[in-house]
Parts: sequence; C-alpha cells; structure tokens
Amino acid sequence: MRTVSRTDRASRLIKAPASQIWRAFIDPAALVRWLPPEGMTGEMLSFEARPGGGYRMALHYADADHAAPGKTSEHDDIVEVRFVALNPGREIVQSAVFDAEDPAFAGTMRMHWTLEPAEGGTRVAITCDDVPQGIGKQDHVRGLKSSLANLAAFVEG
Repeated sequence: MRTVSRTDRASRLIKAPASQIWRAFIDPAALVRWLPPEGMTGEMLSFEARPGGGYRMALHYADADHAAPGKTSEHDDIVEVRFVALNPGREIVQSAVFDAEDPAFAGTMRMHWTLEPAEGGTRVAITCDDVPQGIGKQDHVRGLKSSLANLAAFVEG
C-alpha cells in the first residue's frame, strides 16, 4: 500500500526585519513562547541551534476538552525537531519526528521556513511536506496560521 504525501502551507507578512524574526527562531525561550498554536502551551526539553542540532518540545493542550486527542498522550504532543539547514535571516529547514503510537500520527515531517524581505516587513512562509495522515489538513493549516500570528505578536509587540 502506497502512502500519499501531503503538503500544507501558510504565510504572513510580519512587520519586523528578518534579523529580529530570525532571533525568535533560534532563542529557545522565544520559540517556546510563540510556536505553540492557540490552545496549547510549550515546554522546551532540549535545544541546540546548529545544523544537525535541534530541539525537543512538549506541547500541552490548555483545555482538557480539546477536540482531538494528543499524539503522544491524551493531552500532550512531543515533537523532536532536527535542524537540517540554518541560513541566518533567510531560511530554516527542519525535520520533525512525532512521538506517537498511532501510525497515522507518527512519521517525519519536513518543515521549510522562509523569510523574504517585503514592503512593510518580512514575509514568513512555512511549507510542511510529508504531513502525517492523522493530522487533519484544516486543523494543521489553522495551527500554522496561529503560530505565525503568535510570531507576529511576539516580534511586533
């Protein structure tokens, strides 16, 4: 049986220079504040900002009655991210491995973040390839947009 690969995308114009946005990606205290989408909080378990390094983050659902169960446990998702490429101020390429017993949620997803100069700030875009089938497309895109809104609030505020 062949598994169909899925790609999800989101982008946002952020009113900040790429250098400031970049710092929010490579500072673990900043990343854990803006990356978790609405309804979740993050806990950084380890972090090493270098190609081949990465981070391990626990994402906790804020509401015990969230719509879908967590991938790692009922209320939590743990993700192991490896930095494939770090091009300062321009792009971050990551591979994310989800800790899940359910094969529909397990697997390695590739995330490619780009920071492009744009009038009024920086266009930040994310492309996620090989999204696990158990992650609903609409929910995932909503989560990506939520993280981008959090990033904007973090660096613009």
